[in-house]
Amino acid sequence: MNAKDLKNYIFTSESVSEGHPDKICDQISDAIVDLFLEADPQSRVAIETAVTTDYVGIFGETRGPDQITPKIMEDAARQVIRKIGYDQKGFSWKTARFDIRAHSQSVDIAQGVDAEGAGDQGIMFGYACKETDSLMPAAIQYSHDILRTLAEARHEGTLSQLGPDAKSQVSLIYKDGKPVKASSIVVSTQHAEGLSQDDVREMVRPYIEKALPEGWMCDEDELYVNPTRRFVIGGPVGDAGLTGRKIIVDTYGGAAPHGGGAFSGKDPTKVDRSAAYAARYVAKNIVAAGFAEKCTIQVSYAIGVAKPISLFVNTHGTGTVSESALEKAINKSIDLSPKGIRDHLNLNRAIYARTAAYGHFGRTPTDDGGFSWEKTDLIDALQKEIG
Repeated sequence: MNAKDLKNYIFTSESVSEGHPDKICDQISDAIVDLFLEADPQSRVAIETAVTTDYVGIFGETRGPDQITPKIMEDAARQVIRKIGYDQKGFSWKTARFDIRAHSQSVDIAQGVDAEGAGDQGIMFGYACKETDSLMPAAIQYSHDILRTLAEARHEGTLSQLGPDAKSQVSLIYKDGKPVKASSIVVSTQHAEGLSQDDVREMVRPYIEKALPEGWMCDEDELYVNPTRRFVIGGPVGDAGLTGRKIIVDTYGGAAPHGGGAFSGKDPTKVDRSAAYAARYVAKNIVAAGFAEKCTIQVSYAIGVAKPISLFVNTHGTGTVSESALEKAINKSIDLSPKGIRDHLNLNRAIYARTAAYGHFGRTPTDDGGFSWEKTDLIDALQKEIG
């Protein structure tokens, strides 16, 4: 493939809504993480959730206050399902049957974490680029935005005939390495009985257009809305769900590498989560500071060991300074040990349920500490070290 081919291409990413079965599970798992961290910021949580017709299973390991009982977990999960909007035959926040099997964290794992080491071995990646204002890849950002605007309209009652379960997929045309327009868009959304495919198409089209930059809408024959023609049966009635099955949706839509570890259901001692957040934070600050047009960060850990085993920086030929200079500046600007990350980003707090739908990255930092890894407050430190 020649250099011209690498700059002119079509790239696709997908997203799924808060009502997708896997996302229901992610949100329940993170609601339970928040329960424990709110009661005790030093709690340890590794929770998986599974859903199917009329059933929610919650499994895993915890260490924290005894006040977080199975009944408390169940109540929190029911409120998640209620907030999403599931009160339908086959899956309702009121009637779903629960099976909760959470036990104490392994003492073998605990001893390494308590010594301020990593909760597991692994590799984590962070990424940022100048394709959008949020410094996220454009295809995943717009896929999220389409579903978010549809969900907001559904909750407001404007699109009350749509159901909670939905998926989107955006394919973008790149010219000279930059996205310029959508080549095709796919949206599949659960809907009420009696609506035709054309009805749903006309309902969702304005929200798709709203989510895209002006002039980016694809041609009419490349807009695919409910291509199976009917999507009445949705959610866990139509498909089972499980925590951690949407890791590419959660991150960069395939535009960057992924270490393989899911985020939801894990407290911030788990580097699958906290180090991936830190890697995004570092990459975003490098791009925001003007040191690169795009940046990939890799960091790796060993269980029970505090210091990162490795740090790798790749600016994809867009850097204004060398990768080695950036690596040195990063190491002097932020402590990438598990404890250092938690302290720097203030992660030991109940901020995770909100991350579990529409992506963990590209979001707006909140006053209560949510999405702290999206701040660009490391720029000054990096600039000082690079000179």
